[in-house]
Amino acid sequence: MLTGLLIKNIKCLVQVEDTLRLKVCGDDMSELGTINDAFLLLIDGLISNFGKMEDLDFENIFKDNPNIEIIDAAGKMVFPSFCDSHTHIVYAGSREIEYSEKMQGLSYEEIAKNGGGILNSAKLLHNTTEEELFLQSMKRINEIISFGTGAVEIKSGYGLNLNDEVKMLKVIRRIKDTCPVEVKSTFLGAHSVPEPYISNREKYVDLIINEMIPVIASFELADYIDVFCDRGFFSVEDTERILMAGMKYGMRAKLHANELDFSGGVQTGVKYNALSVDHLECTGDEEINLLLGSETMPTILPGSSFFLGMEDAPARKMIGAGLPVALASDYNPGSSPSGNMKLIMSLGCIRLKMLPSEVINAVTINSAYAMGLSETHGSIAKGKVANVFITKEIPSFEFMPYAYGSNLIETVILKGKIIK
Repeated sequence: MLTGLLIKNIKCLVQVEDTLRLKVCGDDMSELGTINDAFLLLIDGLISNFGKMEDLDFENIFKDNPNIEIIDAAGKMVFPSFCDSHTHIVYAGSREIEYSEKMQGLSYEEIAKNGGGILNSAKLLHNTTEEELFLQSMKRINEIISFGTGAVEIKSGYGLNLNDEVKMLKVIRRIKDTCPVEVKSTFLGAHSVPEPYISNREKYVDLIINEMIPVIASFELADYIDVFCDRGFFSVEDTERILMAGMKYGMRAKLHANELDFSGGVQTGVKYNALSVDHLECTGDEEINLLLGSETMPTILPGSSFFLGMEDAPARKMIGAGLPVALASDYNPGSSPSGNMKLIMSLGCIRLKMLPSEVINAVTINSAYAMGLSETHGSIAKGKVANVFITKEIPSFEFMPYAYGSNLIETVILKGKIIK
């Protein structure tokens, strides 16, 4: 027997599509499909129908599905769940001591050189069992679900050796297998150069290519491969070698690019048809023009630049040039310890000068694209996965990023089921 939910009397149904789009670009990002006084019908985990309340045919719906549960959303709005396309949510411990060091004037790079940063997280993770790592990570997963996230990409990269990278990726797979949230997995062995290889980075790159990638591929642990292509981390040459090796095993490229400098990361990402290039604080005309002719999604992580006190990526220039833009949380212990995508929307408006409609597109359909999921997630469309949330009573969709410190999400629904 079919199971389902009928959400009725919705004040505003947000991000609706009659014609499916994979992404939204340029000026179109300011447009948002909405229906006032709406209903939404979810059947067997998928979006079955939606429209205005005056067009709702109660008799036929209940004739075919007598056990449908009804939710009255009077005064409330319904959004598609957030898609968070860049996180490092599987990690051990925390790094608030580095936060204090940052307040005393040390830069991200200086903290890393002093043994902090990614290498600090690698030490903590090495000394944490797989079971404990899973339990710690699940607390964060449950938190982001409560914040409205329904799809998340999780990267490895705090292992920096074969056994610990595999440990991380196994935890990610366990999350994928046990949680209602949609999960994509990314191998990021090239997150930093571990201490034994500080003076011989090329040898560590060889280790990634010759040992890590074949083993990870044999266990089918990663959907994507990523490299931190930036000043002080991995060069363009390193990045190309790693991406080519991963692509041979079916891992599509995603890149950390241009956070600290004009590193060539964007150019490399476009060259290798990366699904996304992420960070982009250092982005100029050359990078924008290359992205315009590509299938690569520019993904901005405003939580990271906010937390680190860095210059923001030029979102307005990108959108003005006709590019799509995605926003993601970069949830990690060192530079963005939050997975609250509603806050990311607010930072998109306040820091990046994006419109509320633009940030909604950026955290739903465009961020779904950046995970390879926009055919099934990121909007309210017939046949898509029934990942939505119901807000508390709010006056308009603009109120979501406006009320940056308020929890406005009342009910989370993933795969058609209410998450308690």
